[in-house]
Amino acid sequence: MFEYQAPEYIQHFIKEALQEDLGDGDHTSLATVPASATGSASLLVKDTGVLAGVELAKAIFNYVDPNLNLTFFKQDGDWIEPGMTVLEVSGLSQSILKAERLVLNCMQRMSGIATYTRSLVQIIHGTKAKLLDTRKTTPNFRLAEKWACKIGGSTNHRYGLFDMILIKDNHVDFAGGIPAALEKAFAYNLLRDKKLAIEIEVRNEKELDEVLEIGGVQRIMLDNFSPSQLRDAVRKINGRFITEASGGINETTLRAYAETGVDFISVGALTHHIKSLDLSLKAK
Repeated sequence: MFEYQAPEYIQHFIKEALQEDLGDGDHTSLATVPASATGSASLLVKDTGVLAGVELAKAIFNYVDPNLNLTFFKQDGDWIEPGMTVLEVSGLSQSILKAERLVLNCMQRMSGIATYTRSLVQIIHGTKAKLLDTRKTTPNFRLAEKWACKIGGSTNHRYGLFDMILIKDNHVDFAGGIPAALEKAFAYNLLRDKKLAIEIEVRNEKELDEVLEIGGVQRIMLDNFSPSQLRDAVRKINGRFITEASGGINETTLRAYAETGVDFISVGALTHHIKSLDLSLKAK
């Protein structure tokens, strides 16, 4: 018997995902497979890339049926190629079938994200820049997508709206400008007795100068700056604040941005512009 107790938030995700798929029952399996029938299956690789989602698969199988037996041949972060076997599962056939699609859906998408992330991390290798993911994720699947980014080698940015104050262009415009937005953010932290890190997005040199004059933030996001403009901005900031580049950066421009000396580069495409890896679960 395989025993694995996943954190509560992962179990909640699994519960909701299974409910979406099962409804009032897996009627095909219930109709065709005897309740006492046992079997085994292998999770096979049909694509090339970085494997992700193994730990989540453990949690899914255990949630569905703690009596399933699992043997793992590959781990998260491993490079995989067609013909390889990731894991074998054995036990009640109905339990294997119940878990099959959720395991595959998660692992295929997570592996695609991890593969693309790894490719971008390799592009900026040798520079000081670190790759960041974003909140551009699939609703109710952010947990897995950000997990996959980390497996691929990136750094996780904020998880959601609750874990830092990130003042973007719309916040600045709605607040009435950079000074007003920052003043309100500082006051919010004091009033609520919070110590939320504050990051602010700037769109041009004028806004950057306003932020540098006021100070008090932890990070400055330089949005849609060209590499040459970014290099000048990083020099002007001169290490006083953490710097982050953003805005349509992709694999063709990434290296040029990384070579400016910026600390972080956020790339939304890590989670919304990827191809899932092809994996399958086959009965033995």
